[in-house]
Amino acid sequence: MPKAYSSAVIPAPVEAVWDLVSDFNGLPSWHPAITDSKLTAGASAAEIGAVRDLTLGDGGRVVERLVSLDNDEHTYSYVFVESPFPVRSYYSTIRLAPVTAGDQTFAEWTGLYDSEAADEEAMTSLFANGVYAAGLAALVKHFTNG
Repeated sequence: MPKAYSSAVIPAPVEAVWDLVSDFNGLPSWHPAITDSKLTAGASAAEIGAVRDLTLGDGGRVVERLVSLDNDEHTYSYVFVESPFPVRSYYSTIRLAPVTAGDQTFAEWTGLYDSEAADEEAMTSLFANGVYAAGLAALVKHFTNG
C-alpha cells in the first residue's frame, strides 16, 4: 500500500495549531486548495463519523469522513467517501507534537491508499506535495504572518 507523507515545523505552540487544524470543517480557513467545506453528517465537526464535503480550487469535490479524533494526542484521521482521484481505501492522518526546544509544533500528514500501479507515483506525489505539503506550508505562513 503506497504511503504519502509530508512534515513541517510550525512556529506556534501545539495548542494554537491544534485549535485551527482540529476543526474538521475548517480546511478553507487555512488550506489554499480548499475553497469551501460543508458538514453533511454529524452533529459537529468534532464528532466521529462527521462527513465534510470539500470544494477544491478547480471545482472538484472530495467527501471525507472523520474516523478518529484525539485532542490529547493532537491527531485525527479521515477516509475518502468520494473523490475524483483514482485511489481506493484512502486513509489519512494529521498529527501534531510540541517541539520541546521551543514554542513550536512538529506537524506530519500521512496518507495510505490503494491504486492501480500506473497511478501510484502520481497519486503519492499529489497527496504528499499538492495536498499535505501545501497545507503545512500554509500553516507555517499563517502562524508566521500572525
